[in-house]
Amino acid sequence: MGDPDVLEMVQEEERRSSREADRCFEIAEDLSSKESSFLINEEPVFKKDEQSKDSIFFRDGIRQIDFVLSYVDDIKKEAELKAMRRKEFEQNLRKTGLELEIEDKMNSEDGRTYFVKIHAPWEVLVTYAEVLGIKMPIKESDIPRVQRLPFSCVLGPLKLPKNVKHPHPEYFTAQFTRHRQELFLIENESSFFPSSARNRIVYYILSRCPFGIEDGKKRFGIERLLNSHTYSAAFPLHDGQYWKPSEPPNPVNERYILCQNWARFSYFYKEQPFNLISTEICDPEIGGQIIMCPLCDLMCDYWRLNSTCLASKFSHLFDNESTVFFAIFMGIWVTLFLEFWKQRQARLEYEWDLVDFEEEQQQLQLRPEFEAMCTHRKMNPVTKEMEPYLPLCNSIPWYFLSGATVTLWMSLVVACMVAMIVYRLSVFATFASFMESEASLKQVKSVLTPQITTSLTGSCLNFIVILILNFFYERISAWITKMEIPRTHQEYESSLTLKMFLFQFVNFYSSCFYVAFFKGKFVGYPGKYTYLFNVWRSEECDPAGCLIELTTQLIIIMTGKQIFGNVKEAIYPLVLNWWRRRKARTNSEKLYSRWEQDHDLETFGSLGLFYEYLETVIQFGFVTLFVASFPLAPLLALLNNIIEIRVDAWKLTTQYRRPVAAKAHSIGVWQDILYGMAVLSVATNAFIVAFTSDMIPRLVYYYAYSTETMQPMKGYVNNSLSTFLIADFPNYTVPSEKRDFTTCRYRDYRNPPDHEDKYFHNMQYWHVLAAKMTFIIIMEHVVFLMKFLLAWMIPDVPKDVLERIKREKLMTVKILHDFELNKLKENLRINSSEFAKHVIIQENKVHLAKSSV
Repeated sequence: MGDPDVLEMVQEEERRSSREADRCFEIAEDLSSKESSFLINEEPVFKKDEQSKDSIFFRDGIRQIDFVLSYVDDIKKEAELKAMRRKEFEQNLRKTGLELEIEDKMNSEDGRTYFVKIHAPWEVLVTYAEVLGIKMPIKESDIPRVQRLPFSCVLGPLKLPKNVKHPHPEYFTAQFTRHRQELFLIENESSFFPSSARNRIVYYILSRCPFGIEDGKKRFGIERLLNSHTYSAAFPLHDGQYWKPSEPPNPVNERYILCQNWARFSYFYKEQPFNLISTEICDPEIGGQIIMCPLCDLMCDYWRLNSTCLASKFSHLFDNESTVFFAIFMGIWVTLFLEFWKQRQARLEYEWDLVDFEEEQQQLQLRPEFEAMCTHRKMNPVTKEMEPYLPLCNSIPWYFLSGATVTLWMSLVVACMVAMIVYRLSVFATFASFMESEASLKQVKSVLTPQITTSLTGSCLNFIVILILNFFYERISAWITKMEIPRTHQEYESSLTLKMFLFQFVNFYSSCFYVAFFKGKFVGYPGKYTYLFNVWRSEECDPAGCLIELTTQLIIIMTGKQIFGNVKEAIYPLVLNWWRRRKARTNSEKLYSRWEQDHDLETFGSLGLFYEYLETVIQFGFVTLFVASFPLAPLLALLNNIIEIRVDAWKLTTQYRRPVAAKAHSIGVWQDILYGMAVLSVATNAFIVAFTSDMIPRLVYYYAYSTETMQPMKGYVNNSLSTFLIADFPNYTVPSEKRDFTTCRYRDYRNPPDHEDKYFHNMQYWHVLAAKMTFIIIMEHVVFLMKFLLAWMIPDVPKDVLERIKREKLMTVKILHDFELNKLKENLRINSSEFAKHVIIQENKVHLAKSSV
């Protein structure tokens, strides 16, 4: 626990320093207020013509701008209240030690906007660096970087230049403390803390600085001021323009370097700086002679099997024996991906100095909104301090409202899916009768059958509905989460993540789950079909199975989402920024300064990264959950990610304000979601292969029912179709025209009309069902066994990273020990010399007293 006397001395020293700081802050406040009034009322003392528009410094050219606040004079009723809030807020900022410089609206490009430039001096930086536990370098690392990796000669062209990827040497680091400043490698105080750390510190102060007492409650935080439009924006300043490098005395323009090496589409290949079918269906002598039963009542006619020849060929591209091995491979690949992601995450933790980072430093802090809205206080049993809390009786109604709203909207998604099914059922009959009656469409029927046409239009309409529902739910879920008043940032993000993921999971995947596991499974048989709401007959699958329709659904939804997302991410900020700059550039003779340029950019927002994670996780679901039906999904995802990486890089470096730096130990709850989807994907792919594809029935026929030795699959199509007597059709379902044939065929394993148990399932049906269930059990056990074995074999942290961590911890302890030991020796040396002097003085006094006597 330490020496109590030492603790008391430290506390006394802090109280003395605090009193001195208060006197300094009062002086600084007085000077700053005089400076502000001088800036507003008098002509500026500097010449704007001589100031670079890319300057990131105060007018003295020395103090760096760390953050910028902006506001516009309000002429409404609340103008006086907002002005009072701003005045008190800025006074409190000065009391914390921050330095402010105000740009009058007359100096701005639009002539309306005030800019408050904020600089964090050295004393503020060292104080809050200690509070936030920021790690800083204490010695250059003696651990050599890995020079050669496996396949380095092949992967060489994909790597970035060393001076771009590693512009600075690596260091051993320790949490900064102002009492050990001489331990750290401080060559220049102005450049010791990187801009990301300076931004974190200033934003930390801004988010906790009070601005007044209203309604008996203490109000604080820049977020509340932004929400009340007291300030219009708060953002850290970019270090330069993205299209040209920096010029002295400005620091290195990292924004330009990122734009050149990350946002360029010509660098798409570079790493990121973060481091057996039977032909019987198409045969006119076989498939052309098989008469199939109508696919709808009254309006649909009998049809010949070879009319689905093209769809069957397309289906065979994905529905073949290799599908099984690909599904197993993807189940294993998902495990490898997640395990190697953990290793990559561990490597990034080490490279970004986050090994010992604790979420409590940032994510578990109380949200300012929670503190402001809670009127109750209770004792924290750990800190023994009074903290705000929300009684359970106050929060339960909001949780009920939240749960009810989420359930309602998920039900709405299911209702929309049912509406799509009704659309397909009703439109299919229309398409069928229209194509049959129009002679001009006879040539098109071989390509666009009623089934394919209905599937395409239904999938496109479903995608539009998905986008519309997404637009509304994103806003509703954010509002509900806010009303729950989460206590910490972590609780807020977890609650929002759960709502958004549940909704988007149902929204994007419900139609795919319907086609994969429900369509064509509960149809019944001719004469005894099942009906939806006793009106619409249930949909049937193509004779080749529902796999081709599931593939169509996936292609449209996945590709459409990716194209729409990339276009939106590129066009939306570009148009907004163009319009904002167009309105701002009203006085072309004025200097369009660095802070004004950044002010006119779009804000990334606190949830910007959340939506990027959500988009990636939904794409991960398309790639894993239904990959057995669409093996090209990983290729589409790869192409999309290559494009999106550059789009994101371009928009972040050119179209958005600089985001506030924040640390995180991992991707958090998203990692649990990825693991859950990986486990679910094994089951979904096994069921798709077993029940949606036609592979298991073909294998059962091949091994159990085929009578041809040379052509074992000959006769499979005829074997998979059952026979129905047209005379057994109810009058309200059979087409009115008389036909010269007496039977029709349908996809099922049932007894023929002349059997004593006619239309009941035959033995082959049970054999196929048993084979499907056996396949599911075997595939799941094999894949899960491989998953657990790989997860056990692959360590979470790479061996070289683990060795580096141990080496750095050892060296850090040694450096701190040597530092404290040398400091103790120096103190003892000083104290011993002072003691010797004291003894000599006392002896001299005694000697002098004796001599005088």
